[in-house]
Amino acid sequence: MIDPERLFQLEAGQKRRKLALTFGELERDIAGIAEKGTGYNFTKMSRRDYTKAVCHIVLDDPKLPAPEREQLSSILQHDDFDERRACNLARNALLGILGTFPAEWDLVIAPHAARTAPEDGSTGPDRVAAFGVDGQTVAARSFFPGVAVYAEDIRSPFNIGSIFRTAEAMGCEQVYISPLCIDPSHPRAVRSGMGCIETMGWTRCALDGLPRDRPVFVLETGGTPIGEFAFPERGIVIIGSEELGVSPEALRRADGGCVSIPMTGLKASLNVGVAFGILMQAWVEKIRMRA
Repeated sequence: MIDPERLFQLEAGQKRRKLALTFGELERDIAGIAEKGTGYNFTKMSRRDYTKAVCHIVLDDPKLPAPEREQLSSILQHDDFDERRACNLARNALLGILGTFPAEWDLVIAPHAARTAPEDGSTGPDRVAAFGVDGQTVAARSFFPGVAVYAEDIRSPFNIGSIFRTAEAMGCEQVYISPLCIDPSHPRAVRSGMGCIETMGWTRCALDGLPRDRPVFVLETGGTPIGEFAFPERGIVIIGSEELGVSPEALRRADGGCVSIPMTGLKASLNVGVAFGILMQAWVEKIRMRA
């Protein structure tokens, strides 16, 4: 670990790169997965105090975006200081400034037109006009009314594109993304989304900006197994960041409960897009069974 005092002597770009590496090492140490000989070793202060010190250096960066600055400041001021979340937020903010995006991390599971009724009078999905990037109607898109996903702090362009592709394919009406979520218009997101980002559209909002007219539930460990979960007919599912999962704030917002995907493998890990696909298949199947 580099002495925080020495970081002030580095030029801006080098400082950001060194800090990003440092936060990565701290995250691994906090999670207990640091390789032998690479754990926290700065003897002048505790890891907690060291983490706060390097976070304050990030706050001094004039290029730090306002949302990240506000959230990092809030974490630092909280009595129950969340070291790992602070490191994760600071590292991803620095990578964004540097123009470097995270790898396609695995998620560890331990504006719309008016709706019209289906032409055949069935109780299946509603239909909506889908629009391409040129504003022209490309097809009539079917969806389940009130079914939506909230992507919280998804960092990978590939993953957010995959989420949109699944949401469109499985009949989500809406996609919401958090303030710190990667921009869905990123070229890699657009490529992996296969046209679904343009077709679906999206709304960026904080947790408290989500609609209050339907239940919110989360996909996370420790919840009701997916086969036993009482899926709502209308609702919003929150899927968390690739590295940290659903935030404590999202868990508190989840008045509709928590659903988990039982696994038997040694790693017990799924990519966030894959996990979302499994959940959507189970959800829409339950909706169809009630129709």
